Amino acid sequence: MKLGYIGLGKMGHNMVERLVKKGHEVFAFDIDEDARRAAEKSGAKIAVTLSELVGKLDTPKNIWIMVPHQTVDDVLSELVPFLVDGDTVIDGGNSPYKESMRRAGGFESTGINFVDVGVSGGPAGAREGACVMVGVDKEDFEALEPLFRDLAAPGAYGYMGTHGAGHFVKMVHNGIEYGMMQAIAEGFAMMEKSGFGLNLEKIAGLYSHRSVVESRLVEWLKEGFEEFGQEMEGISGSVGASGEGEWTVEAARDLGVPAKVIEDAFAFRVASQDNPSYTGKLLQAMRNRFGGHSA
Repeated sequence: MKLGYIGLGKMGHNMVERLVKKGHEVFAFDIDEDARRAAEKSGAKIAVTLSELVGKLDTPKNIWIMVPHQTVDDVLSELVPFLVDGDTVIDGGNSPYKESMRRAGGFESTGINFVDVGVSGGPAGAREGACVMVGVDKEDFEALEPLFRDLAAPGAYGYMGTHGAGHFVKMVHNGIEYGMMQAIAEGFAMMEKSGFGLNLEKIAGLYSHRSVVESRLVEWLKEGFEEFGQEMEGISGSVGASGEGEWTVEAARDLGVPAKVIEDAFAFRVASQDNPSYTGKLLQAMRNRFGGHSA
């Protein structure tokens, strides 16, 4: 299909590259000129304004937004005047699910379709095939299903439910991710302190072969040891947070569901800003490997 694409950061550029390789005609926009040039080299057609982008698309228009959640409303306020009944806007970033519900409700009277899509897999997944979680009315999902299929790894996309469900499921995914990463980091920090002189890279490799805790996260930690050494030289012991861990904690409280593991994992990241540690280094090493976050 012809697709407008707004936001050419780490995820956006790689996703555009994948879509072009899958045969889609992608018209891309970013406020950064270098990002536009890079997308053009990857085969996208470039627009230097949003009005130009919309003008290049056939009706009904499909436009994917991949920008930080804080700027989604700003992009929409500039974009929507160029759209008409039957056009579709897809928010593929990490937006709070209640905001996605609000935006979808605001579009109801205009006839413009709003779709919230959670995307997991980091920059590598965006290029090689991501996990895609879609929230929208079922008939709109079915109309766009070929697009989601092409973005996803085999078997890695699905309809989650109505508006907000895609971003809700992705939010919970990231909260679970916080807890899993915290447990892995704490366990390896214990082994580093054990006095046995354990080779943590070797153990991470061992755990990655048929153990119960075998996972991509353990594999990424092994890669971190390979790159930075057991002492994680050059890695910060203060751990960043994207926001979705905090949103998951808030949602759990609203729903009355205990989520102590996720809550404690989020609290650790907050505390690590003033109290860096080896456990924090392990967490940051994993984030660096799967998300391209700074070390």
